[in-house]
Amino acid sequence: MSTAAIMTTNDRVAIELGDDGVAEVRFTRADKMNALDPEMFTSIIDAGSTLQRMKGLRAVVLSGEGRAFCAGLDTASFTRQPAPDEPPLTERTYGNANKFQQVSMQWRKLPVPVIAAVHGVCFGGGLAIASGADIRIVHPATRMSIMELKWGLVPDMGGYALWRGLVRDDVLRELIYTNREFSGAEAQGLGLATHVDENPLERARAIAREIAGRNPQAIRAAKRLQAGMIERETDAILLEESIEQHAIMRSPNQVEAVMAAMQARKPNFQDF
Repeated sequence: MSTAAIMTTNDRVAIELGDDGVAEVRFTRADKMNALDPEMFTSIIDAGSTLQRMKGLRAVVLSGEGRAFCAGLDTASFTRQPAPDEPPLTERTYGNANKFQQVSMQWRKLPVPVIAAVHGVCFGGGLAIASGADIRIVHPATRMSIMELKWGLVPDMGGYALWRGLVRDDVLRELIYTNREFSGAEAQGLGLATHVDENPLERARAIAREIAGRNPQAIRAAKRLQAGMIERETDAILLEESIEQHAIMRSPNQVEAVMAAMQARKPNFQDF
């Protein structure tokens, strides 16, 4: 992948921005299967903030290095005492979320599509993070679980918000109550994988490149419309469609999309 810029937040998360506008975000705590410790939470949120400010961004590919996408909470954190100044979970420190929810919700809050490439192990908080992506490409042998009840906890990293519309209600209840493990191959039928692929990272990259070749103004508008589809009433959805379309029609990028399609050439879009 040729890159326009390379940025590393620290030794836990790396970001590479390609000259095609596709950013690759990789969890790099491979020796711990990318498990979530306090530094990992901070690094993931910092990465999200970097992406929010990134010029020319058109799509994101999210993956983990080593043997796992993310094994969930680092069990060493169970014995960690909260810092004296650490806010309670009920405090909204990131808009509508706390720190632990933000690592999952921030992918939905990004203005561009996020494609997660999932392999190896994807447990608990790792599955919540993957669920925050717009699209999930999962290796068939991936081990997956909504793990929290194993530790006497409930899912609290945004899962209940993110799984709406993905997983049938009774199926989700069974997965949560039993914390049973399931494979990537099964995940597609459950609603937690968009595609199952032997090479999830390459498939994710291909989808990201395809998205990056679309009108970036329309892609961002489509993601905003998707975000409000479940919560809004029908009348509000219809109006919002019209508002977004009115802003796009006859804009330079929309005209370029038409001309490129008619001339069978690669479009040359203006970035924000």
